[in-house]
Amino acid sequence: MNDLDPIEQLLTAARTIAVVGCSAKPERPSHRVAAYLQRAGYRMIPVNPGLDEVLGERCYPDVLSIPAELDIDIVDVFRRPAAVPPIADSAIEHGARALWLQLGVGNPEAERRAQEAGLMVVSDRCIKIEHAARFGPTH
Repeated sequence: MNDLDPIEQLLTAARTIAVVGCSAKPERPSHRVAAYLQRAGYRMIPVNPGLDEVLGERCYPDVLSIPAELDIDIVDVFRRPAAVPPIADSAIEHGARALWLQLGVGNPEAERRAQEAGLMVVSDRCIKIEHAARFGPTH
């Protein structure tokens, strides 16, 4: 592991990733990323208020509905930037270790609050692309 690469350190240490905005539709990026994370060995927890299950996992309506005994390492967000602040607040309240905002998602105020609360923040990057670049693609 490269000590200078905080993303690699995060992805190596993480075990559980909540995917906010996870879709049940296989053609959607959020679904493809969630499936990739499962294949890579992570516990993926889908978060979408309109679904009961995604990829064989129980789906929760929001981050705070995920049972407290489930430690969340990363909250991975597939939502528009304006929706990020309450998600960041929920990630902080649940005790997540990191807030990951996917490509095209960024909210400086929410990112600042998460960082001030001690979360690592990754913004405007795809977790699947970053994982594959460091560890090779998962098929």
